[in-house]
Amino acid sequence: MARRVGIVGIGIMGTAMMRNLLEGGFEVAGYDVAEEAMARLSRAGGIPASSPREVAEKTEILITSLPSEEAFAQATTGQGGIASGNGKGQIVIECSTLPVEAKTRAKTRLAETGKILLDCPVSGTGAQAAKKDLVVFASGDKEAFERCREVFAGMSRAQKYVGAFGNGSKMKFIANHLVTIHNLSAAEAFVLGEKAGLEPALVFDVIADSAGTSRMFQVRGPLMVAGRYEEPTATFKTHLKDLGIIGAFAADLHCPTPLFTAAVQFYHAALAQGREREDTAAVCAVLERLAGIKRKG
Repeated sequence: MARRVGIVGIGIMGTAMMRNLLEGGFEVAGYDVAEEAMARLSRAGGIPASSPREVAEKTEILITSLPSEEAFAQATTGQGGIASGNGKGQIVIECSTLPVEAKTRAKTRLAETGKILLDCPVSGTGAQAAKKDLVVFASGDKEAFERCREVFAGMSRAQKYVGAFGNGSKMKFIANHLVTIHNLSAAEAFVLGEKAGLEPALVFDVIADSAGTSRMFQVRGPLMVAGRYEEPTATFKTHLKDLGIIGAFAADLHCPTPLFTAAVQFYHAALAQGREREDTAAVCAVLERLAGIKRKG
């Protein structure tokens, strides 16, 4: 009998997780407010559910991957949410990037109904997720984490248990802090090369194999070379939500983040240019405009 997993939130990340789990031999029951997302689930061979509550009642382990604090609250503790589901002992693997306080509130409410919430953000782009190239930053109940080992292995290449509930989110904030800077630095390198008369493809080929490379250079570099950003693996709209969370996190700690703070301005500039639904690699196009570069073709 196939193992069954639930997913609430079938966006870029949730879709990749869903497909990888199905390919790994799991049954997947899922729910999303968007009809298009539910259609993707059905086409892939998943089991549609009418609400997060129904997903919880169909599964012992379920994943939440949601775009906002409001969507997360509705899915977990709202009307028809996971907390209202019958049964006890379900484990919710929470993979979204959200304030720790929001997750802690949901953890308390779910515990009152006999359910366990793990704080497990994932590191990686949508393209990496599609290839199961994600790293899970898992935190919370260690026994529950161990019970989810097979599910984690079905959706990611590595799983890091980082301790007490909330540590996973803190680690994700640090990771996305670096992603923000590295993505911008990759774009800056391409623009510098263009101004110097070097073709972007040549810059990528040489630098990707040098000491100056980074994971973001390698992952987003091909998009910057092509100058095509219409099929996003992470949008500016979503990333700016994350930047607000990270900025507040650092401010609460009175921790200076000069590089991150400077980098954020260029992501806001992308929105001002109407790029909110493009891939964040398009920060390269933002810098090209500032540098007076017009791509051929």
